[in-house]
Amino acid sequence: MTYETTRRTVLLATGATGATALVAACGGGGDDNGSESTGSPTGQDATSAPGGQVLADIDEIPVGGGKIFKDEEVVVTQPEQGQFKAFSAICTHQRCLVSTVSDGTINCPCHGSKFRVADGAVAHGPATRPLPAEKITVEGNSVRLT
Repeated sequence: MTYETTRRTVLLATGATGATALVAACGGGGDDNGSESTGSPTGQDATSAPGGQVLADIDEIPVGGGKIFKDEEVVVTQPEQGQFKAFSAICTHQRCLVSTVSDGTINCPCHGSKFRVADGAVAHGPATRPLPAEKITVEGNSVRLT
């Protein structure tokens, strides 16, 4: 009896091989000695503390403005004196990293989207969705990513 290779057979075999590779890539390597990820975007535990990773001193975040932390993909703002907010630094339009904070907005260089420092809402499109909020805490003089 002769078996003929069909397009369906080739596609099924290719898909099964790809799925196996994907599962292997996503699975734990087995040599992680049982440790869990801290969830830190940069994976740098040395800068983490019980309250979270220190991003900046509060005096580094200007009132009415903010500061972008590229490695962490976070922007921290201070809309009013002593009020700190954090948002994703990834534009909701086409996922570019925002580049500046000025005149009360967080600005994307790719297509000109602007987001309000107070709440991450869209101030100017083409983005239609706000920047997602990130969790921070202010402890003493430090702003921490939690």
